[in-house]
Amino acid sequence: MQLVGQKGNRKQYGHWSAGRARGRFGVVLAALLVAGLGTACGSSESAAPDKTEKTKAGKGAESGAAGALAQAKAAQQARVAAAKRWGLVKTPLMAPAAPKEKPEISTREGFEVEGGDELPHVFTTVPTEDKVVFLTIDDGAEKDPEFLKMMRELKIPYTAFLSDYLVRDNYPYFKEMQAAGVTLNNHTLNHRYMPGLSYDQQREEICGQQDTIQRVFGKRPTLFRPPYGNYNQDTLKAAKSCGIKAVPLWNAEAFVNRMDYREWDRDLHPGDIILTHFRGKDDWKGSMPDMIRHVMKTVTDKGYAVARLEDYL
Repeated sequence: MQLVGQKGNRKQYGHWSAGRARGRFGVVLAALLVAGLGTACGSSESAAPDKTEKTKAGKGAESGAAGALAQAKAAQQARVAAAKRWGLVKTPLMAPAAPKEKPEISTREGFEVEGGDELPHVFTTVPTEDKVVFLTIDDGAEKDPEFLKMMRELKIPYTAFLSDYLVRDNYPYFKEMQAAGVTLNNHTLNHRYMPGLSYDQQREEICGQQDTIQRVFGKRPTLFRPPYGNYNQDTLKAAKSCGIKAVPLWNAEAFVNRMDYREWDRDLHPGDIILTHFRGKDDWKGSMPDMIRHVMKTVTDKGYAVARLEDYL
């Protein structure tokens, strides 16, 4: 994969007292004392319901916590059953809750272009200490309904980068994907080699796909991945002009029978972005569910969970 400018593999109570009251003043004072005692008794009686309400609230909280625990247990049992049903040896690990503060993203060293500080950042890994990786799927050629079912039942998050020339024959497939919580992002209209195009041509490819995704799926993307991972300064300028905020590439690539790695240690790291494609038996020696089985075995064996990329950006 050609990369632009690549240099290498980056919180009293007040005390009341009085003397003996006499005469008429004594009668008045006695009346006041009786009134005070009556008020005190009334306060004591009204305190009982407050205590009862607190007891009820405590029991309600305990009941709510027990209910939440029961739901979590049921969800995990369903996850274990789904893993067995789809042929996974191990149940995928659950990702931690999304971080309250998003990591600060910057362009990876060696991936810069001139004037890039003002352009969308290009990165292959999200800076995090969480033992998570992110699954991203490109193009849109293969439209396997079993893949959608598998990912939905296993509750594995992923992000799609779509090229319109491959998905326009079956928009409903990707609408179903979107309804399941998948974010649909920009991979250009026609998957052309971007550095070989003029600025205007690149802008047409990127903005055109922005318009198409908004029209068909109702939401304009903020993430863009250039075809083949190739880009130049014009690519990033055009992407910014079209509303793109970031350019996630990848640090590992998944196939149906292997994983390829960018780094010298040939391994996964916290925050790594994994690339794969919408491919089937016409291109691979297996199906998309076969690919997911291999990816999840690798990821789970290494102690990682798959998290939702958008939760960290």
